[in-house]
Amino acid sequence: MKFEHVQGSIVAMVTPFKADGSVNFEVLTQLLERQIAGGTDAILAIGTTGESATMTHEEDAAVVEHTIRVVDGRVPVIVGSGSNCTATMLENSKLYQSMGADALLLISPYYNKANAEGMYRHFATTADAVDIPCILYNVPGRTGCSIPVPVVERLAKHPRIAAIKEASGDMAYAMKIAHCIGPDFALYSGNDDITIPLMSIGGSGVISVYANVMPKMCHEIVREFLTGDRNKALANHLRYLQLMNDLFLEVNPIPVKTAMNLMGLNVGPMRLPLYEMSGDAKNRLEATMREAGLL
Repeated sequence: MKFEHVQGSIVAMVTPFKADGSVNFEVLTQLLERQIAGGTDAILAIGTTGESATMTHEEDAAVVEHTIRVVDGRVPVIVGSGSNCTATMLENSKLYQSMGADALLLISPYYNKANAEGMYRHFATTADAVDIPCILYNVPGRTGCSIPVPVVERLAKHPRIAAIKEASGDMAYAMKIAHCIGPDFALYSGNDDITIPLMSIGGSGVISVYANVMPKMCHEIVREFLTGDRNKALANHLRYLQLMNDLFLEVNPIPVKTAMNLMGLNVGPMRLPLYEMSGDAKNRLEATMREAGLL
């Protein structure tokens, strides 16, 4: 299935692990089917939520292959192929394209960062070399750098750069790039708590952590907004806002995997350096989940 300006809820999938730390492909299949049954509009594999930073290249490729095979064209599959090494990002992107990915998520260069021209070329080098859409990923809380507004403006004109996942939480930044939105460039919220505000300035939906827990509701909130029932979308968004926030009581994906395990979804442990959720935070998350009717 081609990625053509998808509108809706795109789930940033967790990667389930067995007790020994290996990937649990049986549970991954169950989670993918659960997402599709819940109306999720696209799947993101091996992003931040998928713990790709602690997985080997072989494990990444195995998860991508499995995801694409199980989804079987029912919804688009986006693959996180980014790296702070442009050459590695290019290599990953070509591999995942050859495996059947419908689109790629490209993160800004973390740790080494870049000046404006280096940032532009980091993304453009990959976009020039592939034939599938690329989504920019702006998450300065993770990377230590934000994609400068002029760089976004330049990249938005590239024929294969189709969107940006805006996860800075900075509405002022989002407003500055909102004029880039059009038929060939989309804006997705990378923060569940401000999905509605970003959609109010032209956003097409959310790349969501929360959707791992409540895929149907996440899809419905976005769909309600897009179809004009904005009051209902806002009411549902506010109804579950505390849960969305509590899924970030500790660094993602610790809380969302904790929540899914509490729900009996058996996603297993995190990989070090991520560790089990602290007692106070877990108790708070569990209380919020009860209020949301999940437990």
